[in-house]
Amino acid sequence: MLLDREPVLAAALAEGRLDPIPAPLDLDMPVARRLRLERRALALRVAIGDLAGVFDLSAVTQQLTGFADHALDTAIRTAIEERTPGAEPRGFAAIALGKQGSGELNYSSDIDPILIYDPDTLPLRPREEPEAAAVRIGKRVVELLQARDGDGYVLRVDLRLRPSPEITPIALPIDAAISYYEAQALPWERAAFIRARAAAGDIALGRQFLDTVRPFVWRRALDFGAIGEIRGISRRIRDHHAQGQAFGPGYDLKRGRGGIREAEFFAQIHQLIHGGRDPVLRAPATRVALARLAEAGWIGGDEARALIESYTLLRTIEHRVQMIDDRQTHALPTGDALERVAWLHGLDGSAALLALLAPHVAATGRIYDALDDGAASGLSHDPTRLDAELAEAGFAEPEPARQRIAAWRAGAYPALRSSAAQAALEAVLPTLVPALAAAPEPQAAMLRLDSMLERLPSAINVFRLLEARPALATLLAAILSHAPTLAEELARRPALLDGLIDATALAPVAAVDALIDRMRAGEAGLDYQGRLDHVRRVVGELRFALGAQIVAGTSDPLDVAAGYARVAEAAIAVLAEATIRSFADVHGRVPGSELVILALGRMGGAMLTHASDLDLVYLFTGDFTAESDGAKPLGATLYYNRLAQRVTAALSVATAAGPLYQIDTRLRPSGAQGPLVVTLDSFARYQHEEAWTWEHMALTRARPVFGSAPARAALSAVIADVLTGARTERDVVGDATRMRADMAAHKPAKGPLDAKLLPGGLVDLEFATHVVQLVERSGFDANLGRAIAQLVAEGRMPATMLAAHDILTRLLVTLRLVAPDAAPPGPPTQALIARALGLHDWPAVLAGLAEVRQQVTAFWHELTGEQDE
Repeated sequence: MLLDREPVLAAALAEGRLDPIPAPLDLDMPVARRLRLERRALALRVAIGDLAGVFDLSAVTQQLTGFADHALDTAIRTAIEERTPGAEPRGFAAIALGKQGSGELNYSSDIDPILIYDPDTLPLRPREEPEAAAVRIGKRVVELLQARDGDGYVLRVDLRLRPSPEITPIALPIDAAISYYEAQALPWERAAFIRARAAAGDIALGRQFLDTVRPFVWRRALDFGAIGEIRGISRRIRDHHAQGQAFGPGYDLKRGRGGIREAEFFAQIHQLIHGGRDPVLRAPATRVALARLAEAGWIGGDEARALIESYTLLRTIEHRVQMIDDRQTHALPTGDALERVAWLHGLDGSAALLALLAPHVAATGRIYDALDDGAASGLSHDPTRLDAELAEAGFAEPEPARQRIAAWRAGAYPALRSSAAQAALEAVLPTLVPALAAAPEPQAAMLRLDSMLERLPSAINVFRLLEARPALATLLAAILSHAPTLAEELARRPALLDGLIDATALAPVAAVDALIDRMRAGEAGLDYQGRLDHVRRVVGELRFALGAQIVAGTSDPLDVAAGYARVAEAAIAVLAEATIRSFADVHGRVPGSELVILALGRMGGAMLTHASDLDLVYLFTGDFTAESDGAKPLGATLYYNRLAQRVTAALSVATAAGPLYQIDTRLRPSGAQGPLVVTLDSFARYQHEEAWTWEHMALTRARPVFGSAPARAALSAVIADVLTGARTERDVVGDATRMRADMAAHKPAKGPLDAKLLPGGLVDLEFATHVVQLVERSGFDANLGRAIAQLVAEGRMPATMLAAHDILTRLLVTLRLVAPDAAPPGPPTQALIARALGLHDWPAVLAGLAEVRQQVTAFWHELTGEQDE
């Protein structure tokens, strides 16, 4: 029991006295311990006097504040004396803000000083710079006050109210502090200085500072912009701290609606408006300020009395709460703990306590609400008014949107629960809501944003980015409306949104060499895993931006498809190089040999979709009997098979920076049953002598994407030789017909818009093109569009096939983003698809698809001799 540790006070109480606390007699006692003992004794004496009714609220807070001033002053003097013995404690002052500044400290209050110094008078050690000395003094002051031992602590110190606390030292030179407050300070800092007071250290210096910045706080003339700023502070404070503060057990006495903070801010708002002309109104203490405002006629007498009574009661109950275990809390407890608080106040139980508080809380909330003139720049918290605002913004059905916003404001998800996240949310809602309302499918956009917020670790940066870039909010709304694929990625990696800040994000993707340079940038100092993560981040941003180009309508899907392929090729180059270097550190390199990567399928044709796999074949040049020259040598075949596995992992394994690509290596010689890597000679021999028709069809879209120029040229020569005739004769038409039938049986179309697998879709067009290429030994270009164009020019394919290729490819690339299930989307997204295909409406899309499918089917049947069903 604390009283057992204070025998002098206990003896006085036994005699019915509440004597002042004498200072510890041991003058040699360390200062920090002496202050801790003084604080413990004072808090006990004040608490007993408080509960006994001897001390009213003013007496309690004044004694607690007086001790804080004494302790802070003692700590400053001690810190200076320790560093410069015998020096006059000048040139260093503490400006008290908050409740210390107004003389209203709680039992468990922090103190919020601003530490300033005068470089010309601050005591210094030889050859010491004033800034370094001031920072060391400040750190020692904090240490003396905050250090804990068996006797507790003296005071908690919060220095974050100083200007720009994230970048400034803990003690500021007086001239720099003055310059900041005169030129750069924010509106809330004006409000904070209403309660500023020179509390400790060089009081004259502190008063000089406050006298100088007084015009910054107390402006004689307020324009409407300044009044708007002040009302903005009011609304943000009210809305920010009102969430989840329903009156009852757990109610926050300080921050809850109708709580202590609202009474304080009501007074400060009126002081800022009128105190510039009337110095009498500049009282730092809340109740004094309210009384003077009423006397001057600026607020009603009934309002002042109601607020003063409420403030007095709530502060008193706050003290009761803090008496239990010296807790730094402002919330009413729940359960049995609330009963104990009621008993401390002399009430029968928690019901009586809540009944006592309820009318005062309601009165304060009602009076405080009247501050808002209805011209709020943010969205209302009132459901009826918010519904009207949402309807005005463009929501045809505002209720679902209002419910969703209410859930966000209530901190429904972890990313929304911090005070900073709530502040950022309120700031961005006026930008975000109109953007969502203007989206083609507002409710769908709202739901996808909700899903995204649910999975975000933090929403603050996203909100701040959207607030700063309203155009980005509009693009985000479109993405959320149309593109579930992109919305899913954004939910997993919200940093992808950062990539859209630059206007070039909606421009064509750079050439492969430039992309390689971008992916290599920043590699210095990174280990292998760091390089992988860096490439993943760059690729993620680029792919997301390419998808956004389709949603925004700034690029042709054919150009986007080519951009996807360039990004993938650059990623292969950079990651393969990094993997080779890492692998060589252990196993060395195989002399006269290198890894070569061949792309097939869409990657070979340099036309990917957002969801495309990469079909790759790994080869190596040189002698397969050779051995690597590293510390752990390997035979060439084993070396390259292990290396290729590492490259595949680098390209496909997901990390914290996200996934890259699915890699498919089944098109290698002998398929999945064969080795992962073979020599270039083995590949050539296999293609010449053993490959099946389907493998030669795949080879028509083969393109080397990694390796030295000579190695790529050698591989390209092998492919050209095979395709132009040096291959085993096969029944190309018959084999292709059977393969297409098998594929149709085992892999049917996913939906009515499956541009790839529907009869007459891209697969049929690809089969038809490859059959013509192999039979005619002509038109060999890995890019399907260019191959068709060449065959059309030679009269080997009808001209309609080129238009069919473009429509089907545009549709496939677009649907992978906006309708990955290949089912018809809603009307707004239908309009986006029509725009992407260069058609005027959705019926034109359906008619165009039907027409090209019919044309492709007819050509396929003409090639194979099949009859139309």
